Amino acid sequence: MPDYGHDLKFGSFITPANASPKEVVALAQESEAAGLDLVTFQDHPYQPAFLDTWTLLSYVAAQTERIHLSGNVINLPLRPPAVLARAAASLDLLSGGRFELGLGAGGFWDAIEAMGGRRLSPGQAVDALSEAIDVIRGVWDAGNRARFRVDGTYYQVDGAKRGPSPAHDIGIWLGAYKPKMLRLTGAKADGWLPSLSYIPSLDQIAEANATIDAAATEAGREPADVRRLLNIAGRFGAAGERFLSGPPEQWAEQLAVLTLEYGFSGYILMADDAAAIRTFGEQVAPGVRELVARERAGREAGR
Repeated sequence: MPDYGHDLKFGSFITPANASPKEVVALAQESEAAGLDLVTFQDHPYQPAFLDTWTLLSYVAAQTERIHLSGNVINLPLRPPAVLARAAASLDLLSGGRFELGLGAGGFWDAIEAMGGRRLSPGQAVDALSEAIDVIRGVWDAGNRARFRVDGTYYQVDGAKRGPSPAHDIGIWLGAYKPKMLRLTGAKADGWLPSLSYIPSLDQIAEANATIDAAATEAGREPADVRRLLNIAGRFGAAGERFLSGPPEQWAEQLAVLTLEYGFSGYILMADDAAAIRTFGEQVAPGVRELVARERAGREAGR
């Protein structure tokens, strides 16, 4: 698979546990201090052991200066898209252009329904997400004077005022695995954000990329319009044969392969450990950047 040529981004994925809220914020600050580009939090509004993710994102934005923030991924069924769009644009403006919108279709439907959400089938949830993206982009399009109307099956907007525009072009990154979601990613999203633990083989990554690329092309877009990001987990220690289990230089070599051969340009470490976050930001990220830059320069020189 191709290297899509994107700049590399590295981030953290921190559990928003409400038992230790100061520690959660401290890990976000540690992510920034370690040089990471992004800090993310899962969004499960029905989980009473978690802080509300949107409130947390806003608070962390105020407690940091440089790092970007995102839900990983925001739970659409419990967050109406028109309101979510205004909230996202507002947080982007307040943070100086540091918010990205990781977005999910929903999956834990018993819990969603228990919180007052609407139960959908998997196929319906993807259709609802597609409509939601249209609503969100329509709200952000503040300069458009045309009447704002989305007449969807799941979401309707009729004459709502547009705006505000975000401070920067917020990326909409979708957590996607199955073909219909992957096709939606290619057609409408700015990024693909799966977790490696849910992808059993490199062949499946190649197949998913091909599905995204084909959908992008069909929609009149370039495959490179879709950034590929990946939630990862592993262990730092002695060299071993397992993937992402070894010293930082081994991690760097393995992630460089995922960039150069499978197109990923964003790596988000799932860890609630300050030492691991520091190692990832201070040793792994520079190592991957160096290896990828060297290979890209060699490829360019060989043309």
